Amino acid sequence: MTNTTTAPTHAERRLLVGLIGQGIQHSMTPAMQEREAGAHGVRLHYQLVDLAEPAAGDVELSEVVKAMRAIGFAGFNVTFPYKQAILPLLDDLSEEARAMGAVNTVVNTGGKLVGHNTDGSGWARGFRRALPEADLARVVLLGAGGAGSAVADAVLRLGAPRLTVVDIDAARIDALAFKLNTQHGAGRVDATTDIAAALDGATGLIHATPTGMRAMPGLPLPEHLLRPSLWVSEIVYFPLETELLKVARARGCPTSDGGGMAVGQAIGAFQLFTGLAPDPARIDAHFRAMVDAKAAQD
Repeated sequence: MTNTTTAPTHAERRLLVGLIGQGIQHSMTPAMQEREAGAHGVRLHYQLVDLAEPAAGDVELSEVVKAMRAIGFAGFNVTFPYKQAILPLLDDLSEEARAMGAVNTVVNTGGKLVGHNTDGSGWARGFRRALPEADLARVVLLGAGGAGSAVADAVLRLGAPRLTVVDIDAARIDALAFKLNTQHGAGRVDATTDIAAALDGATGLIHATPTGMRAMPGLPLPEHLLRPSLWVSEIVYFPLETELLKVARARGCPTSDGGGMAVGQAIGAFQLFTGLAPDPARIDAHFRAMVDAKAAQD
């Protein structure tokens, strides 16, 4: 008998992916990934793994990663607060993830978990589209966690000659500044815990802390520090209109919302998960439509 088995077509492909984080029940990433996959004829299921949910109990991150490997997840995204904690649990890192010291996308290749980072490229894509004329002469980054580390690398790659990293954790910002100066050239990055001093004479502010998320509302810095000559880039996207953006716009600051980074990182992750070229305009349109629908409900 002749063997007529053929390789599966896109329509027969099925992928299981997910997101590990805390407080992620309102994430729009599942809908973005599933819909774009559907447009390519791929059946993709995107599972939220929210370790802040009561049902998660006190499960360890290492246990979750082990289970996802065993179950056969094709890959998964990683968000707050695990972008750095997950590093030692992976088998290998991409060049970008290693340079940034943070992972937001993991791909399972034959049982080997490889960490990638699409946050930096995603932020840069959205930022350049929203603020193409932004002055990068003196940029301040507020937040030195996983997302902040990725964005710091990205803004230096865009050509910012000077970057000041601000965080309440002095040891963390000193370590990040040292690493970035080693990678991108001595003297380009400094660190401080004083946001007011950092913003004195700055041309732009990138906000990369969780403050402003629906679960963590508020303003991450004193309002009076914002001025019209300062552009403001937000990475929080739920809600899209954070308190920081509202105040910054009211004070005359050019702004870039977190949607640009959300879409940009999703584009990169989709390509890593599926090996297919996504349609950026389609993903962006879907994301904005979801945001508008959510705003109408609220």
